[in-house]
Amino acid sequence: MARKKTSLEERRRNFAALAFPHMDALYGTALRMTRHPFDAEDLMQEVYLRAYRFFDRFEDGTNFKAWIFKILTNTFINRYRQKARAPQQTNFDKVEFFYTAAEKERDDKYESHYDEKQYADLFGDEVSAALGKLSYEFRAVVILCDIEGFSYKEISQITGAPMGTVMSRLSRARQQLQSYLHDYAQSEGVVKKKQ
Repeated sequence: MARKKTSLEERRRNFAALAFPHMDALYGTALRMTRHPFDAEDLMQEVYLRAYRFFDRFEDGTNFKAWIFKILTNTFINRYRQKARAPQQTNFDKVEFFYTAAEKERDDKYESHYDEKQYADLFGDEVSAALGKLSYEFRAVVILCDIEGFSYKEISQITGAPMGTVMSRLSRARQQLQSYLHDYAQSEGVVKKKQ
């Protein structure tokens, strides 16, 4: 059932009341998906713009969190596919020999400190690296299930994949993560070394 006609101000209030409480969780998921704060912020802007634009399609009484996470996931996947199809481009403004010494020093410090520090705060280096090795389909289901706490049914609705596919991807992703993190788990004493 579609939302009844409301005033613009009422629509804004309704949207804000439903959407803003999920902002931190959405940003955390966007950051884990993109692995870059600037890309995550850009993704968030597009998600909120789309959610607001299509808010009249949201059905009252249904799961708003799953609805907006579906927008996030679909937007991320569409961007990922667009980048994969786009030809490789070089941004000559960023080529090293165009920088002055002061510009190079400033950009290097900013980039390495901001990106790695903020992403590393979410997970340890080993876990971040292991998540980064997963395909975007596997990474998305792990993030939605194990970090955001969505059920298989909700993940199925968010990703548009059948529930069996979600369960299969999650199982395979967890196996891959276990493989990637095995040595680290042994070094931390989580898994005992075989003797």
